[in-house]
Amino acid sequence: MIKDEIKLDTITIALPKGKLFAPSRDLLKKAGCGAQGLSEDSRKLVIKNEEAGLSFVITKPVDLPTYVEYGAADIGVIGKDVLLEEQKDVYELLDLGFGKCRLMLAVPENLRRDKLTDYANLRVATKYPRVAAEFFHGVGIQAEIINLNGSIELAPMVGLSEMIVDIVETGRTLRENKLAEIAAIHTATARLIANRASFKLKSERIHSILDAIRRQLHSD
Repeated sequence: MIKDEIKLDTITIALPKGKLFAPSRDLLKKAGCGAQGLSEDSRKLVIKNEEAGLSFVITKPVDLPTYVEYGAADIGVIGKDVLLEEQKDVYELLDLGFGKCRLMLAVPENLRRDKLTDYANLRVATKYPRVAAEFFHGVGIQAEIINLNGSIELAPMVGLSEMIVDIVETGRTLRENKLAEIAAIHTATARLIANRASFKLKSERIHSILDAIRRQLHSD
């Protein structure tokens, strides 16, 4: 019985590898939710702070919402772009404000056209096929969507596609590859998400962490 209560009180937090890892870890640490040795390069698969009742897992961003949806993690930090694409059954608790970027449609500068509808029936390469399909459906444009996982900017350069849907921060990579942004699809920032069952069963602990994060965000 005691073991079950301890397990219920332990919160597992999923953090994404990549650009969001460091600001996520630092925010949680300031909010009193850190752990010794919590590093993106750690060889440990699970990093624990037994005293605080916290456990951390570090995953690929695309996998993180799945860990939370199935309860392998109680809460996690992930970009809104991943949430939009993956559409997992999780609670979105808080916009953390950092990691701001935008999902956009871009074409080679020499293929710019006057109207969005002039891009109908072209091929678009993207890591976000679901988001792209919803966007084109919403504006009434037919497009052939090609799902890629590598450098999306390469696709128009080698004739694989005429357009791309990708995420950008400053737009520098687009300019360097002579690509022009023609439509903004979504703005994305880091979000705190929670497993639906955990949010009910571990409500007190999760709300305590949520409140600590809010206070830290307001103090910065």
